[in-house]
Amino acid sequence: METESEPYVRLATLRQLHTVMADMNTARSLADTLQTVADGVVTGLGYELACVNLVRPDGDLVVAALAGNSAAEALITGRVGSRASWDRRLNMGEAWGDLRFIPHTEGWVLDDDDVPQWYTDGPAPRFEDEWHPADRLFAPMYTPGVSGSSSCGELIGVLSVDRPRNGRRPGAWGREALQMYAFQGAIAISNARLRANMQRALVRLEREQQALRASEESFRQAFEYAPSGMAIAEMGGDQHGRILRTNDALCRLLLRPASAMRRYSFSDLVHPEDIGTLLRTSAEGGRAELRLCRRDNTYVWVSLRNSVVADAADGPRFLLTHVEDIEERKRREVQLAHRASHDSLTGLPNSAELRSRLSSRLCQRPQALPPGAIESLDAAYGHGPQQYAELPGGEHGSYDGNGNGNGGQGGYDGNGHSFDPWPSSEAYDAFDHHVHTIAPEGETDDGTKGLAVLFCDLDGFKSINDRFGHNAGDEVLIEVARRLTNVVRDGDTVARLGGDEFVVLADGLGRADAQDLAVRLRNAIIPPIRVDGRAVRVGASFGIGWAHCGMTADEVLKSADERMYIEKRSRPKAHRRAG
Repeated sequence: METESEPYVRLATLRQLHTVMADMNTARSLADTLQTVADGVVTGLGYELACVNLVRPDGDLVVAALAGNSAAEALITGRVGSRASWDRRLNMGEAWGDLRFIPHTEGWVLDDDDVPQWYTDGPAPRFEDEWHPADRLFAPMYTPGVSGSSSCGELIGVLSVDRPRNGRRPGAWGREALQMYAFQGAIAISNARLRANMQRALVRLEREQQALRASEESFRQAFEYAPSGMAIAEMGGDQHGRILRTNDALCRLLLRPASAMRRYSFSDLVHPEDIGTLLRTSAEGGRAELRLCRRDNTYVWVSLRNSVVADAADGPRFLLTHVEDIEERKRREVQLAHRASHDSLTGLPNSAELRSRLSSRLCQRPQALPPGAIESLDAAYGHGPQQYAELPGGEHGSYDGNGNGNGGQGGYDGNGHSFDPWPSSEAYDAFDHHVHTIAPEGETDDGTKGLAVLFCDLDGFKSINDRFGHNAGDEVLIEVARRLTNVVRDGDTVARLGGDEFVVLADGLGRADAQDLAVRLRNAIIPPIRVDGRAVRVGASFGIGWAHCGMTADEVLKSADERMYIEKRSRPKAHRRAG
């Protein structure tokens, strides 16, 4: 009877295998697939108990699914057995192809290891092929490997079965069916894992894309609506620095539309004097203060700060430039600098600024005529004039302040003070790029042009302050400053030294020129000045001093001041009264 029904049994088994395998491939998740694999052993292969042990990332195996006994499922699902214990099992007993059968006569040594187990009761076998409750049958599941072999891949799990319904050990057909089922189960589990990994990757990709879109939107809003100017420019290549994108704040600052801005680079817009500053600005966090041209051809002071951005880790890099309007700050800086260096009442340079301008023209080198062309070449090659001025008898000639030889005697300057006419080369190193200031010698005009310092003291100003008050005196000082400024040349300096004292610096004048300038300045001051509906008059005394290298600014001013007092005392007092 069994022999006659065996083909029918095989056909029914095949139908059941087809059904359970189809169920494995339609499971939605890895957990569903594992449970379907365990259920398929019970419903399709005729075993009462089936367990799927899944390999974890650390190599140990965890009970991932169990079918056929709810009590066993609650007890051992989720428990872990070490890889060493499982390797021991898969190398014991009898090898049925890829299957491993451990009879109860050998399996007793496994009762105390760490692999989760469920013990079943039953009578002792009466026949040779009857199933014993302590028998163990394992079907290893490998990832698909080389074609034609199901055991060439990596172990992903072990399918353990117990208690065949017919009570007998599986024959050749049952073993082949279990082995084929384990192979298909491994494929289903691998596919489920792949789907799970893909789903996780898709979810992660979607989250990253959402984060990227959110980041791009945040950047766009921060860029577009930033209160200060921002621009993105190309970096590297022939178009380096070309503006690709600007925000509204920068367009408003430069009075240019965004479409027009894309035709420029910052080098096209920067002030010619600031090109060097722009070129020295580093792309990596560089910062500079310079002027940019507006559409109306005016310039505005800005602070540029650069940084490098990229679309991706290996994508093209761009230059992100932050442009801050600092025009108001620069204006305040200029105002503060002007207040520090100019008189608050008249607007003229003050005493500190006067001394600064005067000191910039002076050095410590004593006054001497500039060397001629031959002497300059000699000095450049380290030959001093004494090498060529040797006189008979071993004496050396020297020169006075006007370049006149005096034989072997020591040199004298224009004031009669002796000095070494040829100092060491180190003494001149600091003045290689300095144009030395000289002064006319003697009381007659010898044609020498120098820096004249005209010290002016108002006559009769104190009486105006006493009679009409300080406000009237301030009005007089303002008007005198205006008149002095109108007389001098554009390059000359008119400064208020303090009180009713003024100083004029005029370069390139001879003695006659300086005296003529003093006369013109005095004539400009003498006419009546209208203050609060009344006319007042002041006079002026001038002292002319000359600045030359070797003097300090204070010494120059003191010299001019002394000459002014000499000139004041030389005129009759009646001629000095005013008001």
